[in-house]
Amino acid sequence: MPRLALRLNLLVLGFGSGLYASGMTNHADILPVPLHLVEDDLAQAARRLGDSFRRTGFAVVEGHGIPDCVTEAASDAAKTFFALPADVKRRYHQVGGAGQRGYTPFGIETAKGETLSDLKEFWHVGRDLPEGHRHAPVMAPNIWPDDVLPQFRPAMQALFAALETAGLRILKAIAVHIGRPADFFQDPVEEGNSILRLLHYPPVPADASGVRAGAHEDINVITLLLGAEEAGLELLARDGEWLSVPAPAGSLVVNVGDMLARQTGGRLPSTTHRVANPVPERRHLARHSMPYFLHYRPDWLIRSFIADPDVLPITANDFLLQRLAEIRLA
Repeated sequence: MPRLALRLNLLVLGFGSGLYASGMTNHADILPVPLHLVEDDLAQAARRLGDSFRRTGFAVVEGHGIPDCVTEAASDAAKTFFALPADVKRRYHQVGGAGQRGYTPFGIETAKGETLSDLKEFWHVGRDLPEGHRHAPVMAPNIWPDDVLPQFRPAMQALFAALETAGLRILKAIAVHIGRPADFFQDPVEEGNSILRLLHYPPVPADASGVRAGAHEDINVITLLLGAEEAGLELLARDGEWLSVPAPAGSLVVNVGDMLARQTGGRLPSTTHRVANPVPERRHLARHSMPYFLHYRPDWLIRSFIADPDVLPITANDFLLQRLAEIRLA
């Protein structure tokens, strides 16, 4: 969705209403929603999560059920990998792979419309497919650093599975919110081209300007982000103000991606967000995070629920390839 159209949709939907408490604040007003409501009271879960997504494009979920040991093992393995020498890490960079699997070094990914690349390096873990699977031609096999970090593969596979389970629970509430059966998303995401991204933002100079990750919208259906150790995630409110997204310890920050925004005709907005540089006294610290981008299967046809002659059906894979080209990964 073009950024101008996105901003207009946000104005129509009332995005930002309630984002400010009495007086001015730089934090988005997003109240945590316990995920057990999906099983205990699906209608309430749909109402609370749907309202948060409709207003801001973001929601905060607590009680997501991902064990601390799974999160900690993945976080430790990611930090260990990023601490390796640059020449070792580059052995796992797949030239021509559009950054979809393995390692992507600094200076490559660039936010749409920007000229400076983001201040980050990352690793992508995708779905493990059996040999000969019908989606294998467009969903590459994973790359694993087994020779230098044998604990990496099992840790990431466990986290990938746990985040997918949490994502499917959230999608049940979203489906009900938009008037679809609770299992509406089950089939299109069951073999989805979902990605677990391990991110490392290094320390920045005390006098640095700009941002660690430029303003962008996510490509996918929904994104699940395990709370990062360092702050910086900000969303763009309708008045042009950047607001910090609260991420209580042990919570998941969830946001709508462009695929779902397109499908709902902007009813659920894919909100512009960024990762800002930290305050000067914390710029000597690195930032690590582990977002999970939940995708449709490659051949799923994304159709808008709202009739619009300018929004044509498109397969999830074609949509993904278009967007990867825009951010200089493909």
